[in-house]
Amino acid sequence: MKIYTKSGDEGSTGLLGGHRVSKSDVRVKAYGTVDELNSFLGFAAVLASNENLEKKLLIIQHDLFSIGANLATSIETTKQGNRKKMEVPVERVGEIETWIDEMAAQLPELKAFVLPGGTQPAAVLHMCRTVCRRAERVVVEASEQVEIDPQAIVYLNRLSDLLFMWARFENFQQGGSDVLWLKQARAQDVRKLEDRGIA
Repeated sequence: MKIYTKSGDEGSTGLLGGHRVSKSDVRVKAYGTVDELNSFLGFAAVLASNENLEKKLLIIQHDLFSIGANLATSIETTKQGNRKKMEVPVERVGEIETWIDEMAAQLPELKAFVLPGGTQPAAVLHMCRTVCRRAERVVVEASEQVEIDPQAIVYLNRLSDLLFMWARFENFQQGGSDVLWLKQARAQDVRKLEDRGIA
């Protein structure tokens, strides 16, 4: 089977169920952004510092593939039985909350805003978090124009919290700490950059 079909050469694509829409359609933007998030998570899994995190990231990747299929499903042209196969894995939300609570019990109390960074795995997880937030915004936008499973929004909202905690946990696990935002240091830091001819 050839990888190219040429059916999208004029700027349209087929939803699951057969309905064709423009590639600029909000639904396409929604599942495309979820796919982008999935790619970043694959990168995070490669850099994960332990096997347990790598396995959980893979679980999330499978979930996101299902969510992408759900978003790509045309409600108007897909039979109810087939739509059921594309359901958002809502049962995972409770499990994600448990993972968050377990990590929160092990991490030092957070008393300031955190900058993305620290160790390499943590920095990539912060990237995943911001892409997840964008995916959530795009899905919300899509839900205001077409029929979207609201559980996709719930899942992505909770996932962004999990990614934030995983980023913190990776820094903690590797003996580092969060990169804290120090408001009072900004002017001083800018002056240092100016002295070096950077700013």
